[in-house]
Amino acid sequence: MRVFIRNRGLRQVAAIASISSLATGCGVLSSDSSADDGPIVVGTTSAPSTLDPAASWDGSWELFRNVYQTLLAYPNGATTPRPDAAESCAFTDRTNQTYRCELRADMQFSDGHSLDARAVKYSIDRIKSIKAPSGPAGLLGSLDRVQALGEREVVFHLNKPDATFPFVLATPAMSIVDPEDYPAKSLRKDGEVSGSGPYTLKSYEEGKKAELVGNKSYKGFAESKNDAVTIRYFQDSPSMVKALRDHQIDVTYRGLAADDIVSLESDKDGNLQLVEGSGTDISYLVFNPKDPWANKRAVRRAVAQVVDRAAIAHKVYKDTVDPLYSMVPKGLTGHTTGFFDDFGNPSTSKARQILSEAGITERVPLTLWYTTDRYGSETAQQFQELKRQLDGSGLFTITLKSRPWKTYVEGYQKGEYPVFGRGWFPDFPDADNFIAPFVGKENALGTPYPASKITGVLLPRSRGESNRADGEKDFEEAQQILVDDARLLPLWQGRQYVAASEDISGAERALDPSTIMTVWQLYRKTSW
Repeated sequence: MRVFIRNRGLRQVAAIASISSLATGCGVLSSDSSADDGPIVVGTTSAPSTLDPAASWDGSWELFRNVYQTLLAYPNGATTPRPDAAESCAFTDRTNQTYRCELRADMQFSDGHSLDARAVKYSIDRIKSIKAPSGPAGLLGSLDRVQALGEREVVFHLNKPDATFPFVLATPAMSIVDPEDYPAKSLRKDGEVSGSGPYTLKSYEEGKKAELVGNKSYKGFAESKNDAVTIRYFQDSPSMVKALRDHQIDVTYRGLAADDIVSLESDKDGNLQLVEGSGTDISYLVFNPKDPWANKRAVRRAVAQVVDRAAIAHKVYKDTVDPLYSMVPKGLTGHTTGFFDDFGNPSTSKARQILSEAGITERVPLTLWYTTDRYGSETAQQFQELKRQLDGSGLFTITLKSRPWKTYVEGYQKGEYPVFGRGWFPDFPDADNFIAPFVGKENALGTPYPASKITGVLLPRSRGESNRADGEKDFEEAQQILVDDARLLPLWQGRQYVAASEDISGAERALDPSTIMTVWQLYRKTSW
């Protein structure tokens, strides 16, 4: 019997619709796991860069979510953070500047040490104290100080109103660690984990695999449907998919290439499922104001007028991504279609007019940079398509250059690239997180973008709104400023794909709003 399922739109980006099971028509399914089956094996191309939360603002969060615990997190179906290690959390003032959490009673780490308010304060304080270059200290810009009151009460005092602070606390970056095992002023380097999440880390081979077993002392909302999970790390999508077809792994997440997705969709022999849902990752171009051509607004707007997002989505990504016309993706409060509203369909004649009105009549030389090993094997093809479009307009002369991620980052932080490609996986599912990181004198791009009205008025005002929908007009105005400036050019919004063998259930429930896989949702079907 062959099972192939393509579930489109199971999950609207921030709505995260719950589907209780995959309809296979093969009988009644049970979530009872069998120890004889061994651990569920999950494949991914997103290997951790570290095991210490104070050093990570990257894909390491995938592992952290399952072995560490945060005060708040996302139960299945939730669109806003809910208490996890905490029993309750709330702002205690009208200005969103004092946030209080009460921990669950009798909490402990997997090594048996007590998890109390002091441990929470210690965990947050060490992030700010260590301030690792690749760490998440930047997420705590609104935090003034943390108080531990008694065994179970933690109070966060903010230096300005910030209704997004609960979202920050729900990121795996804010994982609670054992003060007895994690140095206050430096990173832990023994390759071990002392957490309180649904799993303990039984063993870890860097870049190869992580073996997780159920944590019997866990207290939180997660209800694990399996006893153990092994995560295997792959260098690329083809080798991961081959392992799935060869029954060496049970599930894949993060890293499926477009060609492999299309192949799985058209699979006629294998007993596989392909679960599809909307994602919140985005791809975009950044224009460097230090470059003599990229700093010209007319040049940037002319590029925006020529770029054909639909062609990129179709030709390069085989329609596994969607064209994006604002920095805030579809499905989030504050999303607009500003670039389409202002520029419409791609038009060489309109782009020529934009340039001529600015006195630019010659072909504009631009160098576009991309990274070779960060955003998937299609990245080089995407930039070849961009070159084809821009060169083909007769208005630009495009040169392409690339570097591996490590040196690529160093280059754009030094302002070396006239135009460069970036991707963004959100820290949390809120429009703020698709605007704030990219503006200001110091931002995640290394290219200063003052945008004083956004940073000084619109974002601060929106953060004063506990009901995030009440900040929609501020987000829309901020995005219109981004459209007018064209310093950032959104290209596409990703979708999430999980491929699994036919005997695995729960894949469609295992992605939280920030598209991190919660592997405790996975289980084997034991009744057919």
